[in-house]
Amino acid sequence: MSTRVTALDTLRGVAILGTLGTNIWIFTDPDGIAGFISAAATSGPAETVLRTISNGKFLGLLSIMFGVGIAIQAASADRRGARWPGWYLWRAALLLLEGVLHYVLIFEGDVLAFYAIVSIPVAYLAVRSDRALRAWTTTAAATVHVAAMGLLTAAIIAAGGGIDGGGLPPLPDTWPDQVRMRLDHWPALRTEGLFVLPLSTLLFLAGVRLWRAGAFRPEGRALRARLMLWGLAVGVPLNFATAFAGPQWFLVDRYVCAPLVAFGLLGGITALVHRMREHPGPLRTALTAVGRTAMSCYILQNLIASALCYQWGLGLADTLGHHRPWFTIAAWITVSALLMAGAAWWVRRFDRGPIEAVWHRLYLLPQRRRVETTV
Repeated sequence: MSTRVTALDTLRGVAILGTLGTNIWIFTDPDGIAGFISAAATSGPAETVLRTISNGKFLGLLSIMFGVGIAIQAASADRRGARWPGWYLWRAALLLLEGVLHYVLIFEGDVLAFYAIVSIPVAYLAVRSDRALRAWTTTAAATVHVAAMGLLTAAIIAAGGGIDGGGLPPLPDTWPDQVRMRLDHWPALRTEGLFVLPLSTLLFLAGVRLWRAGAFRPEGRALRARLMLWGLAVGVPLNFATAFAGPQWFLVDRYVCAPLVAFGLLGGITALVHRMREHPGPLRTALTAVGRTAMSCYILQNLIASALCYQWGLGLADTLGHHRPWFTIAAWITVSALLMAGAAWWVRRFDRGPIEAVWHRLYLLPQRRRVETTV
């Protein structure tokens, strides 16, 4: 596997386990997502630091990598002379279906459905000129998104309020009741889409531009250095400042500062992979395996965490939830270790993850039928 591809898989692996670092706070809270949101306003300094480490930035990194994936597929279609987006729209439809099923059956914090929606306009924009992409990224996406977060934050501060989970129900005990809750309260549970959809558009487009600019190639060292400077030297202090400023700054913290840190993580991790390409080590090998099976690991990590924490499984959130944040940390380490070990075992034997293999067959199915009908 080439260094460039390995860097992409490693980044995806870090992003997948990083999103679990945010979601695990939901799983380990006895009240689920309602308790997770409410606790953000009352948590102590140690828990605030731990929440801030993962909150938003790994979801941002995953979004950037999704945009990179679109750019790679668009370039591949161009080399083959295939129509674009063409069959990619069928891929987006499959992702939307998978996201809806994941939301209803497993986890109310699903992002796959949002990604499917955003991927369609970005797929059309991915073949535009660099100038057009820059205009869409800086003007239509970044400016609008930052302005919206600023105005909403100003309104929250003026009203003396904050973000809380008062409008969401406590988590039911049984799996059928949890499914009914997600169906009955989907407008409230999907409210984050108002922020994720424009932000994901921005980050997807940024991923396309970074791929074109060579950020993942050896000669992209200067660009990676700039990403690290802005993301780590500027983004990290701003991220912690807004995290400790109070719940009124939640939107800026999660949807503005955290994505800025994600660019620094991308630059730093890619630089590290290139530096250590001769000796990957067991940790990076496992992270790369998670990245190669990213879709399977994303869904599986939520399923495992649900089985560990919810009442229809082992119910550890009720019995050990009062030991947070240590129980939360232990749960994240346990699930992450299981995923890394399982993914490393799987990729030694198969080319694709289990869900990726099923997805690939479904993606090719209408194309094969079209060929058979033509013949």
